[in-house]
Amino acid sequence: MPPRDNGHEEPVIRDNRKIDPETGLPREPDAAQETAERPAEAPAAGPAADGELATQLAERTADLQRLQAEYVNYRKRVERDRAAVREQAVAGALTELLPVLDDIGRAREHGELTGGFAKVAESLEATLTKLGLTAYGQKGDPFDPTVHEALMHSYSADVSEATAVEVFQPGYRMGERVLRPARVAVAEPAEPQEPAAGGQGESEDES
Repeated sequence: MPPRDNGHEEPVIRDNRKIDPETGLPREPDAAQETAERPAEAPAAGPAADGELATQLAERTADLQRLQAEYVNYRKRVERDRAAVREQAVAGALTELLPVLDDIGRAREHGELTGGFAKVAESLEATLTKLGLTAYGQKGDPFDPTVHEALMHSYSADVSEATAVEVFQPGYRMGERVLRPARVAVAEPAEPQEPAAGGQGESEDES
């Protein structure tokens, strides 16, 4: 910028028009201006930058996998809890209906299960069977304290192990869950006869 006579610099006016107004032809770009207008190029990424990106990618991938595993475990836990609640509700409802089944059983034994009452009873039993209810407990079954309740006890030479010789009330289960144990009379093998005292003394004298 050339100095003025009074010591101040005169402003420099640049003509940035791309078309020369005198010739009407395009002007050649100024090298300095082209350099100034050119965007700065990003520095080339080095090995350190690549390693940092790989580390960040591995961390994000691990976070995503952890979140996915937590979500899968959450879904399994919710489904398991939902199934347990449903099973508990069904078991409670079936337990409340067991006295009705006892009445139906007694009516059947006495020949009173006839007509429309018989059809209703059969429909109810079929529906409860679909819900998973099964009856158990037959005369002659081996006694199992986990599923049987002994109301009477006796000894018998006709059995070789503890056996249910009479069924007072059938048991019911839903799947592996026992809703009510079978109430039975249990007989065990006859107790062995103890040798008489006199006979034992004679054998000792003979020896």
